[in-house]
Amino acid sequence: MDLKATLESINIAEKLDESLLKEIGSTITEGFEEDLGSREEWVNRSEDWMKLATQVTESKSFPWPNAANVKFPLLTTAAMQFAARAYPALLPNTHLVNGLVTGKDPQGQLSQSAERVGRHMSYQLLHEMPNWEEDMDKLCLILPIIGCCFKKTYYDPIKKRNVSELVLPKDLVLNYYAKSVEDAYRKTHIIELDENKVYERKARGIYLDLDYGKPVDSDLTNRTRTDDNEGVIGGTLDDSTPHTFIECHTYWDLDDDGYKEPYVVTIHYESRKVARIVPRFDVQSVQTEGKKVLSIEPIEYFTKFGFIPNPDGSIYDLGFGLLLGGINETVNTLTNQLLDAGTLSNLQAGFLGRGIRMRAGNSRFQPGEWKVVDFTGEDIKRHIFPLPTKEPSTVLFQLLQTLVTSGKELASVAEIFTGKMPGQNTPATTTMATIEQGLKVFTAIYKRIYRSLGKEYQKLYRLNKQYMEGTTYFTLNDMNGQQSSQVYVQDYSNDVTVKPSADPNIVSETQKLAKAQGLLELLQLGTINPQVVTKRVLEAQDQIGIEELMQMPQQQGPSPEQQQAQMEQQKMQQEMQMKERDAMLKEHAAQMDQMRKEQEAALKQQQLLMENKMDAMGRAMELRLQDAEHQMKMKHEADKHAADMANLMGKAHGERIASEMKLQQTAKENAQKLEHKDAEHKQKLKIKKTQDGYEVEKS
Repeated sequence: MDLKATLESINIAEKLDESLLKEIGSTITEGFEEDLGSREEWVNRSEDWMKLATQVTESKSFPWPNAANVKFPLLTTAAMQFAARAYPALLPNTHLVNGLVTGKDPQGQLSQSAERVGRHMSYQLLHEMPNWEEDMDKLCLILPIIGCCFKKTYYDPIKKRNVSELVLPKDLVLNYYAKSVEDAYRKTHIIELDENKVYERKARGIYLDLDYGKPVDSDLTNRTRTDDNEGVIGGTLDDSTPHTFIECHTYWDLDDDGYKEPYVVTIHYESRKVARIVPRFDVQSVQTEGKKVLSIEPIEYFTKFGFIPNPDGSIYDLGFGLLLGGINETVNTLTNQLLDAGTLSNLQAGFLGRGIRMRAGNSRFQPGEWKVVDFTGEDIKRHIFPLPTKEPSTVLFQLLQTLVTSGKELASVAEIFTGKMPGQNTPATTTMATIEQGLKVFTAIYKRIYRSLGKEYQKLYRLNKQYMEGTTYFTLNDMNGQQSSQVYVQDYSNDVTVKPSADPNIVSETQKLAKAQGLLELLQLGTINPQVVTKRVLEAQDQIGIEELMQMPQQQGPSPEQQQAQMEQQKMQQEMQMKERDAMLKEHAAQMDQMRKEQEAALKQQQLLMENKMDAMGRAMELRLQDAEHQMKMKHEADKHAADMANLMGKAHGERIASEMKLQQTAKENAQKLEHKDAEHKQKLKIKKTQDGYEVEKS
């Protein structure tokens, strides 16, 4: 992929084959229609919510033609109350953007750049984008009804400037269960252009010079007109009927490398013809390794503004239309029933008799209607039979009041928020606490809008960084008056970012003034800067020309009377200072005396502790000596006992040896005696044998 040629191309579709363009147009249109079908039920409900909020009148034919069909303005009041608070809270003054330093700034140059960037972007929003503030006003009113809105931020090649326009939720088609705008695979903006605008884009080369045919009423956005008698009717086809284009922010692999790049593909819906393809990324978005593309981070055009997150996981958030729609419809029904009951009760109806005969079947009455029946009689009362009716039900009226109260609690629309004064005996603190608690729900919603507004400002910051050239001079009328300023292209760097100047935690003028009053109370302590406090109080009061108000005029020479008064005042101040100094000296002396007493007490305590410690150490030493002496004595006795035992054991051993030797000597002597006796016996035996006549053995 030739990255440079792709990024510099006004329309990539000029270089693509007709067959490929046809495939792209067909595939993307089918995906768009699939996303369109996934949110069809939500679109139908949103149309009902909008009719309910805008009090669209519709005729009823039940229980009689032109019966009561009042729409109670519960949803309308909730939406208007939210818009009335949100709009001035989000756009408090002409300074809409604050610059922030994200890197190190030892010399303060980045802080100056951030200040210039904030002023320049505020100027862009208010003066270079004339519809931006009006779109924010619409957003604050549509958001509580539908639940979400979108802003599209981009650089317009025709106007040669940045654009951040409001996109209604029915004009931006996403899959109903997409996780977020950034993660959605397809984001399709439905754009309607008349013949002149299509011609301008063809002439500038933005769109392909193709024959898109005659415009038809595709009704993708359900744009309808209302008629007082017939209700909702469709539009008519004429020269003002616009062409319908779908601008799809999606992915396509144009270079056949196996990786789908992010593109913006514009297609004429009726003919399925591709009008334009431009990249949705820049050089900084592409991560490569050599010539191989690793990933591409797409540039996001759309910013979602949500009211209350949808618990079913849908990307379309909840609004008062869903939360109050059912209650409002029930309130409408009860109100109309009470009105119809009152109409029947006030305008009586019945039968007029000319005999007893009448046609069988249902008889329906209109208010003030009398029907003729066949009946004859003498008493005229017998010829008139009023239709039985009842007064409007008190039970229905109580139920109506309960539902209205419940709806107001859900929408946080209390009477005190609509401008009604509280009771005469209500304390101011109670009133403030009630307002604060009632605004808790709105504060959470403001923070969501504040977060989305910050994303929109960051998109504008990126566009300025990319398209601004050189130095830009501008004049901004803000709270400090009319001032000429300039901004440099170097100010839009990676070390600076932006955020809204609005405070999402302060949603009412009362809170702003209460916060400023708190600073004035702290000013009496002398611990904060009076100039800064004065500036913030004036800003909370929305005063004009703050810097001019804070510039003190030069003092002229005082008159003799003023000098005398000043001298007397100085003398009084000196006397007061002397008294204060004497009081301070006395207080200092008392403090020193107290400190001396405390030190003496501490020394005594320390000495007592040391004495107790020495006594304890002496007693411990004495105990250790006694223990050592006892140990020595025990050792001596043990050694003596061991020696005695050794002597006893030696003596016993000697006696045992002597006894054994004596026994051995005795045994030896006995053996010798036995041998001698045996020898003598043998000799005797030899002699006896000779005497008996035997042969004497020789020795």
